[in-house]
Amino acid sequence: MKIGKHGTQDMELHNAAQKRVPLSLRQIMQVDFKVMAEKPRTARAYALCVFLGMFGAHRFYLGDRRTGKTMLVIGMSIIGLPVSLVWALADLFRIPAMVDRQTKAIRARHMAEATG
Repeated sequence: MKIGKHGTQDMELHNAAQKRVPLSLRQIMQVDFKVMAEKPRTARAYALCVFLGMFGAHRFYLGDRRTGKTMLVIGMSIIGLPVSLVWALADLFRIPAMVDRQTKAIRARHMAEATG
């Protein structure tokens, strides 16, 4: 069963997060530190979007490789460059939600690892 565009891995992470195994304070702190170290930075995503957004650099940075590749291919053609530029401008408004989605996925992965 697939959920979203990321496939069965999302389902496994979702199931692991739903187990609600109690964690110790130390485990919670370790998960939080790992999430803080790995999560994408909003300022970097904005910078990539502004300077290389027409080539999908911000999408690659935020872990969305499929649409990043699509933007790269579209942005490399003269005709597709304006389309990719408009797409990047629209993404400027979506970056906070994209960062939150990636952060939640990282947290779910680390919570699943901590619970065993």
